[in-house]
Amino acid sequence: MELPESDIEFLDEKEYQYRLVPNEKGVYLIISNFPFPEVYAPREADLLINIIAGYPNTPVDMFYTNPTIKLVNSGFPNRAAVFQNFDDIVWQQWSRHYDWRPGIDNLRTFISSINNELIKGQ
Repeated sequence: MELPESDIEFLDEKEYQYRLVPNEKGVYLIISNFPFPEVYAPREADLLINIIAGYPNTPVDMFYTNPTIKLVNSGFPNRAAVFQNFDDIVWQQWSRHYDWRPGIDNLRTFISSINNELIKGQ
């Protein structure tokens, strides 16, 4: 599975270090050393987005981190205490749901929504 050119351009523009790992339903996009606001520890983690065949018309939902991210003062962030195994690695699942708009949304809007959630610090 290939990402649309606009997504590749976005990832390159942001200078993300990333890799694509094929899976049975699509591809895992893994962004290395994704930055987190100071209310989280650690301040960087690998970020996984599970992109399913049919994307960008098929929505992406939730995101995952490795290593485990916690709030500096209060344990796990809201809806982020479940773990999934992808590609023989245990990932922390962040249960954040996004109202996907086919034909409009892409990695730029999805990663923007991730950053907006992280800024809330919960």
